[in-house]
Amino acid sequence: MQTSAPGIASPLTTCDVLVIGGGPAGSAISALLAEKGWDVHVLEKDRHPRFHIGESLLPHSLPILERLGVLPEVEKIGIAKYGAEIVSPYHGRSRTLYFSKALDGSQPYSYEVKRAEFDKILIDNAVSKGVRVHEGVRAKRVEFRHDSTHLVQAEDRTGHTIDYEAKFVVDASGRDTFLSGQFGGKYRNPSHNSAAVFGHFEGVKRLPGKDEGNISIVWFDHGWWWIIPFKDGTTSVGAVCWPSYISTRKVPLEQFLWDTIALCAPVAERMTKATLIGQAYAAANYSYRRSTMRGDGYLMVGDAFAFIDPVFSSGVHLALNSAALGADVVDAYLRKSPAYQRSAQEFERTVRLGVKTYSWFIYHFTQPAFRNLFMSEGSKFKMEEAILSILAGDAFGKSPTRLPIFLFKIAYYLVYLFNFRENWTAFQRRTRGVPETVTTLKDYAIHDRR
Repeated sequence: MQTSAPGIASPLTTCDVLVIGGGPAGSAISALLAEKGWDVHVLEKDRHPRFHIGESLLPHSLPILERLGVLPEVEKIGIAKYGAEIVSPYHGRSRTLYFSKALDGSQPYSYEVKRAEFDKILIDNAVSKGVRVHEGVRAKRVEFRHDSTHLVQAEDRTGHTIDYEAKFVVDASGRDTFLSGQFGGKYRNPSHNSAAVFGHFEGVKRLPGKDEGNISIVWFDHGWWWIIPFKDGTTSVGAVCWPSYISTRKVPLEQFLWDTIALCAPVAERMTKATLIGQAYAAANYSYRRSTMRGDGYLMVGDAFAFIDPVFSSGVHLALNSAALGADVVDAYLRKSPAYQRSAQEFERTVRLGVKTYSWFIYHFTQPAFRNLFMSEGSKFKMEEAILSILAGDAFGKSPTRLPIFLFKIAYYLVYLFNFRENWTAFQRRTRGVPETVTTLKDYAIHDRR
């Protein structure tokens, strides 16, 4: 509701929970809190539908989508994804890893979706549950008041100031990292930085039969590629490249994308008849995280807390999981439940575990030692099944993956040492130029197409 407040010129909107950001994390946590009876408002700087990457969902996200009540709608817009094709030009072959062979085979498939459609489903679902969404409104600052409500100053696209008063604030602002901008405390990974160059295409060659909807991940000398097919016949194709390669760009972004495609034969072969739909895009993929993710009256979910390279399609999965866990934390806080501290600690432990689990694989994914192990046929000590569990999204300790993953890491380091010179050279090449700020390049951001 809106009331007048002394000293504040604009009307004051009061609510139980104010969520900053209407992406997957913000939409999910707001819907779950509304189901629990809380008055929830969402501030979203853009308007849905909006273009976004992160289009390949993980199987263990489906139970959360079912809990939200949106799984039937997601099934309508998605193409089934049963696994991941890993292509290695260095080995001259590819192999497909199927989710059904994971330690927990209960989630054998997922979906590839266009994020504009997927995110719209999630935000509309929140609205249907009573959440009030304010699009085109950007949060500017929060005044946290001890043992009281908190004041949030926002601004619409006309520059008009809007003020909100909330009992709890959730930062789901994604890579805008809203509260980190106010508090500080965000730090970048000192050894991992990259940029993605990508677009949507028509005419990309697809995998046959049941594998048609599988994501393809292709290694090449400057990083790795994704090929993600959509239900309407179009395909998302992008390269995640190291700073040393990105810094060589002297041509327009679209030409740079086509030139980069030409450097990777397996990708170029699938795109001999492809045409770009609209424009090419680019975005910095530097990894970061915060030292803290919660405090008195606030919580950070999804990329607002941490962001890691998207090679394992973990972004949306981590966002949905942190939102589902975070909703219980916020509910316990507002009810002054004695279970609040335990719930908050479990939230933090689980979210950090998920980020840590994916981070190790991501930071070693392009090393020759990793490629050699990944392309090895057969499984020993259930290592392959454990890795498939991680790829499927089972990264929070639910399945007994700890010992097999530990053994895989030992095998990795042994292979690394056996071919030390090759692996050390690859590491240096990947990290060369990492301290450079890729985002200073103006077109290295997702452009607003409206």
